[in-house]
Amino acid sequence: MTSGRKQKIKLSRPPGTRRGGDPDAGSPAGPYAEVRPALLPPGLDGLRALTKPGVRGFPGIDDAQALLAQTMRKARVTGDVLDLTAMGGLLASLPGVTLRAVEGSAPALATLRAAGLDPIPAVPGDALTERWPERARTVALVLAGDRGNAYAQAQVAWAHANTPPGGALYIAGDRDKGFDRYVRAAGTAFGTGETIARDGGMRVAKLIRRPGPTPPSPEPERYDAYGVTVIGLPGVFSAAKPDRATALLLDHLEPLDLTGQAVLDLGCGAGLIGAWAARRGAQVTLADADLPSVRSAEATLAASGVGGEVIHSDVDVNLGERRFDVILTNPPFHVGRGVVLDVAREFIAAAARRLRPGGRLYVVANEPLPYEAALAAVGPVRELIRDAGFKVLLATRS
Repeated sequence: MTSGRKQKIKLSRPPGTRRGGDPDAGSPAGPYAEVRPALLPPGLDGLRALTKPGVRGFPGIDDAQALLAQTMRKARVTGDVLDLTAMGGLLASLPGVTLRAVEGSAPALATLRAAGLDPIPAVPGDALTERWPERARTVALVLAGDRGNAYAQAQVAWAHANTPPGGALYIAGDRDKGFDRYVRAAGTAFGTGETIARDGGMRVAKLIRRPGPTPPSPEPERYDAYGVTVIGLPGVFSAAKPDRATALLLDHLEPLDLTGQAVLDLGCGAGLIGAWAARRGAQVTLADADLPSVRSAEATLAASGVGGEVIHSDVDVNLGERRFDVILTNPPFHVGRGVVLDVAREFIAAAARRLRPGGRLYVVANEPLPYEAALAAVGPVRELIRDAGFKVLLATRS
């Protein structure tokens, strides 16, 4: 149980202290790692949140979460609130609210800790009763419709499991990302509810849970490709099949000898690239900021019968002193609904920190993405192949 004391968000740290992530040598320490106050839109006067690159809505906040906070403040929600998508802790600043923060994003977890909160890293379906045996009467959720139907369905089932009978779920999302459809499905499980706020394409609904069983969550995807078996939890990148960019990368690297090489799959998603490298004799480390991806990659290694280490990390923050001969990556350039290149650029900066002299960074990307200048900081850059709107680039550590 949480205490009745209201949790405050801290907006600053003492001069000279690191911001964001863990104080490991080699971890990012520049603008990418900096946790800062989020830029809030009109209508949120008096509220506050933190953010950093990699958090949904950076440098502001997610639009759906903004409407959610406005709606809950207008409804004068107080007491314990379980926020299953806490992001930068905005709901903690609502008057009279004690926030139970849950997140699966490593950058968001860093901001929540910097805010003085004590978040639980979790994915849809995880039990939360060990920390909070008594369920909160109010639950908040932002639907990630951009992650697909299965993930949104898993979110709704998770919210149902964590809302007690008679408790309220405030659910926010984007009309253009299936919000109305998901709310209708949630209403079937909860029993009653309606949309109570609209702003542009954003929506907020309030549902009251009746007694009854929680609907099942979608099963993980499973497929075989490139000599490995991939297990993809709902919402994980390439959960159901290899994406075209990764396929181009692996097809081109087929002759590559990785025997005995220390290889990092950075931004591993469901773990296809890392498991492929392990099959080819590499000693592999897989890292991703998304906790469902980490769980998927662990399952992929196990299903493929190969060894490796999977780390939940905001880029390389949690990689300690590890150094690598080869880094393979299909870096993300979306965070939520927006195109954000901060994370991809930090992937490249991490490679410069983590590669041994002579080590190689292989990057696959959409053709228009301007990574070549950033890659030059690693070492000499070559374009290996360009096909079907994608390119594979190689930078060799000087």
